[in-house]
Amino acid sequence: MAEDLKALKYLDGKRIFLRRIAETDVDYLLRAVSNPVIRKLTGTTSFYTRKQLEQAIERWSLDDSRMDLLICLKSDFKVIGDLAVLDVDHRERKGSFRIAITDEAYMSHGYGSEALHLIIPYMFDTLNLRKININVYAYNERAIKTYEKLGFVQEGIIREDLYFEGQYYDNILMGLFKDEYIPVK
Repeated sequence: MAEDLKALKYLDGKRIFLRRIAETDVDYLLRAVSNPVIRKLTGTTSFYTRKQLEQAIERWSLDDSRMDLLICLKSDFKVIGDLAVLDVDHRERKGSFRIAITDEAYMSHGYGSEALHLIIPYMFDTLNLRKININVYAYNERAIKTYEKLGFVQEGIIREDLYFEGQYYDNILMGLFKDEYIPVK
């Protein structure tokens, strides 16, 4: 099994690597989208069945404007999160992404930042993008601070864009141009 997953490795970091999603990852994804903490952090309001996630993985694999990856520990191949490059527009040289550390034991330990330092240079250098966007909900202050440390700036707010657990939340749009990126020191 580890050798099969190793073949899916995409980008390699110090403590983690990013790999493509496989059909065998449906259980992980189902747990992630069912976890109340993760659902709030990501603004996930829909509920998914196993079959819906299997179909989604198939659709994602056929969509040239996106790339779906899992964040895995190098030490034991454990999946601790996911990341997706989205809305890649090669003509305009822009795109967006989303990221989530979905295993609460690994939150606030720098794994998300390490994953971002793998995917952002990939998006700028390999995909030749000039700008990257991210949407983050106003209550996710930890993520906002992380994006700001990388050079992202707030470009706008979509007021009361998410209705979650009986309350409305603002959606913050942040952007980063290639020359604004602050790499790992």
